Amino acid sequence: MPSVAIVGGGISGLSTAYYLSKAGISSTLIESRPRLGGVIQTEHIQNCVVEAGPDSFISVKPWAMDLIRELGMEDEVIGSNDHERVTYIRRRGRLVELPDGVQMLVPTKIFPMVTTPLVSWPTKVRMGLEYFRRPETGGRADRSVAEFVEEHYGREAVDYLAEPLLAGIYGGDPAELSVTSVLPRFVEIEKRYGSLTRGVLAERPKADGPRQPLFRTLRKGLGSLVDAVWKAAGQTTIVHGTVNAMERVRNGFRLQLAGDWLSADQVVLACEAHQAARLMPTVDARGAELLASIGYNSSITVALGFERSAVREQMRGFGFLVPKRERRRLLACTWVGNKFPHRVPETLAVLRCFAGGDAAMAETDAALVFAMRQEIREIAAVRAEPLFSEVFRWPRSMAQYTVGHAERMVELDARMASQPGLYLAGNGYHGIGVPDCVRMGKQAAERIANSA
Repeated sequence: MPSVAIVGGGISGLSTAYYLSKAGISSTLIESRPRLGGVIQTEHIQNCVVEAGPDSFISVKPWAMDLIRELGMEDEVIGSNDHERVTYIRRRGRLVELPDGVQMLVPTKIFPMVTTPLVSWPTKVRMGLEYFRRPETGGRADRSVAEFVEEHYGREAVDYLAEPLLAGIYGGDPAELSVTSVLPRFVEIEKRYGSLTRGVLAERPKADGPRQPLFRTLRKGLGSLVDAVWKAAGQTTIVHGTVNAMERVRNGFRLQLAGDWLSADQVVLACEAHQAARLMPTVDARGAELLASIGYNSSITVALGFERSAVREQMRGFGFLVPKRERRRLLACTWVGNKFPHRVPETLAVLRCFAGGDAAMAETDAALVFAMRQEIREIAAVRAEPLFSEVFRWPRSMAQYTVGHAERMVELDARMASQPGLYLAGNGYHGIGVPDCVRMGKQAAERIANSA
């Protein structure tokens, strides 16, 4: 059996290790942090389940649920409280409810859009006329999300729908994000129907059947998935340390850790693309350039816990988003207990606040907590003193699929195919969520098993 080294102990690397173990192949997993899980980290504070990173995974992508079933954890799965799924967006100092029927950024119901103060009448008229847009002949080059949305619904829809909705997922600028890579379904709908609204409405019957919650997670937090995967990957050795160099040798590769060298027949780079780029130059200089071209943004989660009685009137819906046009530091806030059951005791409330950018990363924890409290006081009238606060920092952790990402991935995939025994997995390539990372880890394991 081949010897395998996996660089990166996030869910991509752990999934690789688990599926290799299922195939009877041992591996060495190298993680620079003192813990496993990458950006998945669950804390339990005063009987509250507090997610430091992602709090859930999208239901329509099957790979996370497939893994959970294999691990025998299906009874631990809970869905989002979609009957309470109301999101607010700040507009001119007020919190305005996202109109019913908006699917990601596409309006599908007339009355809620007509009556909402979120966008102006000229934008409403343009949204209505978009229904009659026809498909264009010929192919279109990749565009930014901002350009794509503005073509269909106007600039105001970019500012108050696309930008705040995508900021919480990618933490990026819609003027730079690739619509082909970020919103591929809508690109296909545009090709077929011309109108996004007409296309979404036309394809809605295809989704008939038992309604799934939009998001799923585990009762005790996603950290319990990390623990279960690691325990099930019985043929895996964990090494904590930083890989400083990688070289190809006659029988595979060798990796340098703190002056020592680890040999492996096959290597899976399951770390961030910028970390993989650092290791690639001696193996494939052009591959290293392509990896380095994948941008990453930093993010911060600030968890604030309150007495429920002190904030009961402010706990509306899942939370709120702050568009860039009205933003200082705060990107978004989520009422944890409203979004998921079994997360917060009846006597408490937890608000997860999100910030990003280099300026925020440079601030102290105390300054960030103070800033978040000031902004939620102004935006959502939350004046109560928190019972607890925790700050979680994720430097250069959110991959940015900028314009041209798909083309770069075609070239990068081709180069990796020409490097036998070397594989990539992670959020920088073909999907940023937990299900996609599990899928890429599984694919890497299958390729190694097939080559054995």
